[in-house]
Amino acid sequence: MTPVAVTRGEGPVILALPHTGTHVPDRILARLTPRGQVLADTDWHVERLYGGLLKGATTVRALFHRYVIDANRGPGNDSLYPGQNTTGLVPLTDFDGEPIWTEVPDAAETARRLADWHVPYHAALAAEIARVRAIHGVAILYDCHSIRSRIPFLFDGTLPDFNIGTNLGVTCDPRVEAVVRELCEVTGRTLAVNGRFRGGWTTRHYGRPEDGVHAIQMELAQSTHLTAEAPPFAYDPLKAATLRIPLGAILRRLAGLAPELAATT
Repeated sequence: MTPVAVTRGEGPVILALPHTGTHVPDRILARLTPRGQVLADTDWHVERLYGGLLKGATTVRALFHRYVIDANRGPGNDSLYPGQNTTGLVPLTDFDGEPIWTEVPDAAETARRLADWHVPYHAALAAEIARVRAIHGVAILYDCHSIRSRIPFLFDGTLPDFNIGTNLGVTCDPRVEAVVRELCEVTGRTLAVNGRFRGGWTTRHYGRPEDGVHAIQMELAQSTHLTAEAPPFAYDPLKAATLRIPLGAILRRLAGLAPELAATT
C-alpha cells in the first residue's frame, strides 16, 4: 500500500495530516490487542474537516495508522514532552496508558516500519515544502490534528477547543502565530497557545522561519466536530460546519500573509 497521499496545489499553504490514516497491515493488526484494534487514537475525520477549505492548498496525508509508526515523532524517538506522559515512535500504549500490543515490536521491527512508512511520508512532505517554497519564496506548513478533549493520562481537565503549537514561537514568524490566534479568539471558543501541545516533531523539524518555512500545529478537541468522543467516532456535520468557518478563515489569512513573509525572509 502507498504510505502517503499527496494533493498538489500552487498556493503557499501545505496541510500535513500525519494521524488521519487507518491502514494497519494484517501482520501488524494481528499483534494488536482487541483494545488496540479499535484504533481509538486516530485523528478522526480531520481530512474531511479541512477538505476544500483553501483553494490551491497542498495536502500531504499519511495513510497508515499511528500505531504502525507515528509520523509525528522523530526517527530517534526522543520525547517531545520530557517528564510528561506521551506516546512514542511506535506507541506501546494508547492515550489512556493501556498496552496495545500482544507482542511488543522490537528494534528490528521498528526499523522496518520506519523505512516502509515514516521515511516515505517525510520524503513526500519535504519535497512539497521545497516545491512550494521555490514558487512563493516561503512555505507555510499547517499541521492538522485532533484529540479527545478529556484524557487524564495525558493532561488534566478538559482540553481547549483550539490548541496552537509553535514550540514557544520558534517554528514560525510571530505574524503567523498572531493571525491564527486572533481568528481563534474571535470565535469565543476556548484556546491555548503553546500549552499542553506545543507542536510535534513535524512542526519542530520543519519550522525554520529564517529559511522561509513557517510551521504551526493546530490540535483540535474532537468534541468540536464529533458526535461523541467514543466509538464509532462519528462526524457531526452541524458541529463541523460551524468549525469549518474559522478554519477556512485561518487558512485564507495564512495564504494572504505569504507575500509579506517572503518579502522579509
